[in-house]
Amino acid sequence: MATKNVLVVAAHPDDEILGCGGTVALHTRAGHRVTSVVVCEGESLRYGAGNVNQSSHMHQAAEVLGVAEVNALGFPDQKLDTFTLVDIITPLEKIIQDLHPEIVYCQYGGDINRDHEILFKAILVATRPVEEFIEAIYAFDTASSTEWAHPRSFNPDTWIDISSTIEQKLKAMACYESEVRPYPHPRSLDALENRAKAWGNQCCIDAAEVFMTIRRVIRNGQTPLPVRDWTRQASLQVSTSDSTKALGNQQSVQNNSPSHPLEQAARFESNPLP
Repeated sequence: MATKNVLVVAAHPDDEILGCGGTVALHTRAGHRVTSVVVCEGESLRYGAGNVNQSSHMHQAAEVLGVAEVNALGFPDQKLDTFTLVDIITPLEKIIQDLHPEIVYCQYGGDINRDHEILFKAILVATRPVEEFIEAIYAFDTASSTEWAHPRSFNPDTWIDISSTIEQKLKAMACYESEVRPYPHPRSLDALENRAKAWGNQCCIDAAEVFMTIRRVIRNGQTPLPVRDWTRQASLQVSTSDSTKALGNQQSVQNNSPSHPLEQAARFESNPLP
């Protein structure tokens, strides 16, 4: 599969790990280029003048996941409501124009954190469907923010199997020494693992991250073909004139399933990817 450009946009340091760290690891493992944008500095409100070195933690976590680039915009923590929406949209639009991401993961805006809400609105504008290179936008939940909201409006429609990358996600989260909490807090490492298992068990897999599809556009006459049909279609294209060759090609199709993590998880989607 061709290399994908993937953009992750999070409000605060560690949100990008909490929401989609396992999925990001799948992307980088598949050879996709992932860029992470963290909008707020995540220190000033809670830690004051005492620097906890969030920037260093951010880059360490990115390295664990294989993220190609980290872009910290440096807005003050919990003060996005003191800026106009355009102030936030403008740098995001520039990044999007520079990167041309096919897939965007963003913060869900319906939880208890005001910065998340405002950033989500800015993302909706910055990723308008006039940009044809954007194929899909997915919103992730954030432990200790999304589940504490009322009403609880986060209703995922996409489950990504992160059974093979859950340990990588937890290792990346552990880089944020100031943000990890003792169990049973939702941001403890044990609770994050339990969370992934609980989401995954809903779809009979070991561990998952979940997303709400904000927009997914299939252009140029393509069809939303499920992965199982993609595999069957590829198998049917094998010539039957040489049974040995046919068997080898069929095994090749089975052993080279789609490397895109969202395609791997398409059987769990209500709207499977092409």
